[in-house]
Amino acid sequence: MPRAPIGLVADTHGLLRPEAVAALHGCAHIIHAGDIGSRSGDPRGVLEELARMAPLTVVRGNNDRADWAAPIPWTADIEFDGVRIHVLHILGELAIDPAAAGVNVVVSGHSHQPHIETRCGVLFVNPGSAGPRRFKLPVSVARLWVEDGRAEAELVTLSN
Repeated sequence: MPRAPIGLVADTHGLLRPEAVAALHGCAHIIHAGDIGSRSGDPRGVLEELARMAPLTVVRGNNDRADWAAPIPWTADIEFDGVRIHVLHILGELAIDPAAAGVNVVVSGHSHQPHIETRCGVLFVNPGSAGPRRFKLPVSVARLWVEDGRAEAELVTLSN
């Protein structure tokens, strides 16, 4: 796999922890899978810091409803080294059949539950929450390694 992974982050809710910044340092690209800020909070600090680290792809989450979120799309489709990635916030709102659409990886957030699973040949990754702790779940991000049309993911627990 290549030396520089794609960083996956979600559910920052206005807080980008220093541990998350450290875990994403050196990534070739960063994907934020929604709930960037709070319902009314300004997420610019989160997005600006991530954009300083690497090129950034961002989708809206269910809490990203203030005026600042209007230009942010609900989904994104990107490709790296032959790997097609579909990004959305709530996996239950997935409106495509990823395998039939030729998608290799689906990145989502929302549940705050870090999870990696392969279904029907598609890698599903939820990096968990890198923001305020909720639901007694770990604080985490993920890294996605892509090369030659293949993808592998790893979860990075920042604190338990």
